[in-house]
Amino acid sequence: MTEKRATLYRMVMPSHTCPYGVKAKDLLKRRGYAVDDHWLRTREDTDAFKAEHGVKTTPQTFIGRERVGGYDDLRRFFGIRVPAAGETSYRPVIAVFAMTALMALAASTAAFGTLLTMRAAEWFVSFSMCVLALLKLQDVETFSTMFLNYDLLARRWVRYGYVYPFAEGLAGVLMTAHVADWLSVPVALFIGAIGAVSVVKAVYVDRRELKCACVGGATRVPLGFVSLVENVAMVAMAVWMALR
Repeated sequence: MTEKRATLYRMVMPSHTCPYGVKAKDLLKRRGYAVDDHWLRTREDTDAFKAEHGVKTTPQTFIGRERVGGYDDLRRFFGIRVPAAGETSYRPVIAVFAMTALMALAASTAAFGTLLTMRAAEWFVSFSMCVLALLKLQDVETFSTMFLNYDLLARRWVRYGYVYPFAEGLAGVLMTAHVADWLSVPVALFIGAIGAVSVVKAVYVDRRELKCACVGGATRVPLGFVSLVENVAMVAMAVWMALR
């Protein structure tokens, strides 16, 4: 059988090794290709290569006499889906809720010796609030800007967009510990109710297509059902803790 071969040109400099070049080489090897790995060791070498081949970026992969292109082009060549720029995705939300669910089950097992307890359900909600607050707090400025697109209270009082992630995190921590219900319950009830009403108005009444700020300000999660669930869950948790 003829050996499958590919030629890869990538930047490997003393101060920088292109991560996409490393990933391109790994992908080629995993697909059974022997790789002729050519290092562009200086900025001059890189610029000369780009000019010679009329390309703007590296790495560049060649299979036979055909230039496949950069790392994303290589993925497409192998039939791997590459998300379009700005494409919406629920992956960040799925990752958050999957991890917080596992954390809640693990905590329940550690505390009570069994997975399925009422406390596990409570922890799932409170852990989710804490993690979602953490994601927002990574870049409060960007979050508050996205939040202004749809939150009714933030539009009237801009500082609410800065307060919200701290309030959500505080309520989540207190609910996890089952302390200071007098504070956590009204905070969660307030921000959850305002959030739910805001999402319903923006998405289901005004029919606006917006990105959700629920997992921070740099995600492509569409505003709608997920954000509504987040807010309804906070309200339900507050009501449950008030009544129990």
